[in-house]
Amino acid sequence: MIKHKRVLGGALTLAVAVGVTGGSLPGNAATAATTAKTTTAQATHTADDAQLRALMHRLTTVDGAPGALVATRDRRGSSVLTSGVADVDSQASVRGDSRFRIGSMTKPFVATVVLQLVGKHRVDLDAPVERYLPGVVRGHGNDGRVITVRMLLQHTSGLPDYLDYLNPQDILKDPLAHHDTRDLVNLALAHPPTFEKPGAKPGFEWRYSNTNYLLAGMLIEKVTGHTYGEEIRRRVIEPLGLHDTSVPGDATSIPGPHPRGYVRPGEDAPLMDITAFNPSIAGASGEMISSATDLNRFLDALVRGKLLRPAELKAMMNTRSTGSDDGRAYGLGLESRTLPCGGLYWGHGGDIFGYETVGGATADGRQATVMTNVDPGGTDAQDDDMEAAVQTGLCEGRHAHSR
Repeated sequence: MIKHKRVLGGALTLAVAVGVTGGSLPGNAATAATTAKTTTAQATHTADDAQLRALMHRLTTVDGAPGALVATRDRRGSSVLTSGVADVDSQASVRGDSRFRIGSMTKPFVATVVLQLVGKHRVDLDAPVERYLPGVVRGHGNDGRVITVRMLLQHTSGLPDYLDYLNPQDILKDPLAHHDTRDLVNLALAHPPTFEKPGAKPGFEWRYSNTNYLLAGMLIEKVTGHTYGEEIRRRVIEPLGLHDTSVPGDATSIPGPHPRGYVRPGEDAPLMDITAFNPSIAGASGEMISSATDLNRFLDALVRGKLLRPAELKAMMNTRSTGSDDGRAYGLGLESRTLPCGGLYWGHGGDIFGYETVGGATADGRQATVMTNVDPGGTDAQDDDMEAAVQTGLCEGRHAHSR
């Protein structure tokens, strides 16, 4: 969800807006913190397990995250590894049952609800957005009469990303402020479409835009008469028993055990605590809270067809290339990547002030989710190591079956 992930400028401005910790992490805090593991299956120390532990250690040392967590699950059982600290002041360790803000991992939940409505013939994927949100998507070349629901979910609408027109420093000056979804949409629509090729039309180019999912949330409310959060609770959270998962709205706190969330405003700047935060700035594009175990359960149910009918799941998994070097492809709120041990996995990533999350699942019942408690301000290496941890966790599950 967040733009400008790596480093925020204007440290002095931010220091006034958000509580600054006493300093950066102590020199050996992440090194000294224990790495804990719990499992419902017999623990076997494989090469993959050692690699996963090494990645967790990297995340909280050279990569610079205060704390990190990875949860893996397959048909044999589940495990959680933690490293580093949940609180740089108290030096409390990260708990395995931690909850955290999941950013854009909200999008698969939203897409699932829309596709359930498609399965009930209440929404048509190829109908124009205008049918459900008349007059909302207009201006500066943006036109809901030629943009379909499918294009919203797949990021091929060409609609500008509202985050491109927000300064993170301005948000952090008042992190508890409410932000109206329609105002955020209008902020984006005050600018022309983002097509790269001259003459391109909606549906022809893939370009990630959080505005698409603000509109998807509005569409759910228009069709059902309930907020998108209420529909997610009724259709996904309650049926799957996701007790750690919530759609907070304007609630600024994280219920249950959780690590503090931090922002790093400059390369050598002290961390800033942004745990208390109003996620309405993200809305349906990224406001949810969950845990790694809940996200694994959700992704497993989604990928293995427990939440969608076959036709809608097939539509969700009908991907478009994102143009990335790693071969990543995007479906409807769900993306696919290849595994180094063979095959594909499905998942999403998420960034929001204080937290970064990456999760994935395979069709044969393996899942892995990773969290770190700093964003923006993480390094490129942090991104790479989080993705490597997901892939290692998923391949570890595969190796466990082959033994």
